[in-house]
Amino acid sequence: MRRAPVRPILGIHPGLILAALDVVGLAIALYLSVVELGGGVPACGPIHGCEEVARSQYSRIAGVPVAVFGVALSLVLLTLAVAWWRTDLYALLLAHYGLSLAGVLFEAYFLTLQIFVIGAVCIWCTSYGLSLMLRFVVALVVWLRNRPVEGRGPA
Repeated sequence: MRRAPVRPILGIHPGLILAALDVVGLAIALYLSVVELGGGVPACGPIHGCEEVARSQYSRIAGVPVAVFGVALSLVLLTLAVAWWRTDLYALLLAHYGLSLAGVLFEAYFLTLQIFVIGAVCIWCTSYGLSLMLRFVVALVVWLRNRPVEGRGPA
């Protein structure tokens, strides 16, 4: 397995930045999962919309709340980020990048459903989606800065 030297972002190993964003996403997904598995709906305050999204047929896949899949994804991403930080194994960064891209694509689909089909937007879901987008962007930037170029090692 190839180890690649990592250039810090603002003096911080990007694996730690990814891990922090993974923890934020995990916290949001855990809140939504606990509430929905308990039979409730997430509180959105004055914004409203979370109730409609949580009660829609699109809030579950095979009977499992979408947020539970967010918990699983965030745990895997957190594990990859910490492992990459500890080892600098390039494959771990690539795995984080690929999985966060898959998450972003699902979030784009889910946000489209919220806006155009359900007619309401869940601020918690959108916040989770933003955390995924940030994770993807950080992994993309690191990948672009460190990808091997023909004839030489990583930059």
